[in-house]
Amino acid sequence: MKFIFTYIFLIFFLFSCKKSPDNIKPNVILIMADDIGYECIGVNGSNSYSTPILDSMASKGIRFTNAFSQPLCTPSRLKIMTGRPNYENYEYFGYLGSDKRTFGNLFKDNGYKTAVVGKWQLNGLSYKLKDYKNMSRPIDFGFDEYSLWQLSHPRDEKKERFANPKIEQNGKVLKTDISDYGPDIVSEYAIDFIKRNKNNPFFIYYPMILVHDPFSPTPDSEIWSDESKRKMNNEIYYSDMISYMDKIIGNIIKELKKNSILENTLLIFIGDNGSHSRIVSLHNGKEIRGAKGNTTKHGTHVPMFVNWDSQINKSFVSDHLIGFEDFYSTFEDILKVEKKESSGISFLNLLRGKKYKKREILNSYYDSRWGTRVHKLRSVYSQTTEYKLYKNGKFFNIKNDPLEINDIQILTKNQNIIKSRLKKELQKIPDLEENSKHLWEKQRINTFQ
Repeated sequence: MKFIFTYIFLIFFLFSCKKSPDNIKPNVILIMADDIGYECIGVNGSNSYSTPILDSMASKGIRFTNAFSQPLCTPSRLKIMTGRPNYENYEYFGYLGSDKRTFGNLFKDNGYKTAVVGKWQLNGLSYKLKDYKNMSRPIDFGFDEYSLWQLSHPRDEKKERFANPKIEQNGKVLKTDISDYGPDIVSEYAIDFIKRNKNNPFFIYYPMILVHDPFSPTPDSEIWSDESKRKMNNEIYYSDMISYMDKIIGNIIKELKKNSILENTLLIFIGDNGSHSRIVSLHNGKEIRGAKGNTTKHGTHVPMFVNWDSQINKSFVSDHLIGFEDFYSTFEDILKVEKKESSGISFLNLLRGKKYKKREILNSYYDSRWGTRVHKLRSVYSQTTEYKLYKNGKFFNIKNDPLEINDIQILTKNQNIIKSRLKKELQKIPDLEENSKHLWEKQRINTFQ
């Protein structure tokens, strides 16, 4: 009898260990849409666009209302991939130095199969210097496989990102024509990667091609049947592009369900910066113009949703401040990495419903290094969810004044306390004039978008 009880206890113990969150490596998929502000998602209050899949993610997981990016694509990509501020890793627009480590390296070093699909845009400096031998590749940053647009040189102007795209998969340029659609090719590759690695822990980084301009028809647009009009560029198709982006995310979720791995998959959706300035969206009845490239709230306030069925027991809305360096820190905690590389704050405990040390202040160092076409507006600042202080001394209530029109001159006692805290944080950021170690201070080179 004693043997039977011992046997039962042992089986129960082993089963419990197998199911314990601390003993299972979750799959991780990070999807980052291109140029989409917080105001463009239905559940966030959009009156202009339909996003049923993302709305469903919010209803089953966590919807974040205070996630902030860098104002422009490459600065955001470097920050989220390395977990470090731009003054440590950003040299030129469209470039990531091959000496940098990314979360691709992090996951690969910890036994994960890794893939990156979508938009690369990280070889710009090598292109301009014609230093093709030293051009970085996804494999340099820990990715086993890739299916990407904007990877190799030379760029083919006839083959952009949407209809008839130039896509490269694992060293091979695909043969495409006007019937092919870039977002479909890369998302289908991601789905195939999921199928092939359903029995292994995997990490997929999906910096989406959508919904960046040109604002072109999608395969679901009525006009798509006319091949001569598939490369049109008009804001009227922005809504179609958002719907198609939402549909692609739905297809990935379906594949996870089909292979019975959705429950153990951490799925994150985030935007890389605000919407394009040509886009005016209706949000809770008010018009909001996209502010991509600017540090105002509509240039950096992005949508964020997280699903993780085995860990998130109850859906909720979080108003906690999230910065792009925090993703790398969260991944380090998931992987139980002792030697931390990121400067961020992990939000893993928030996802698991445990005690969470939330971020109170977010610092940002922004200089686009992209010629004169993008306006550099106040490049160094520190913020809370309500207030923002620039290094030039301007102080705004970004909750009530998102366009930053009224610099607060007369402060309340509480505002003085907040401003003092922000000023102290700003002292941690190096002055632009003193920051001369990077390539951008030696020679400015315009790279492509």
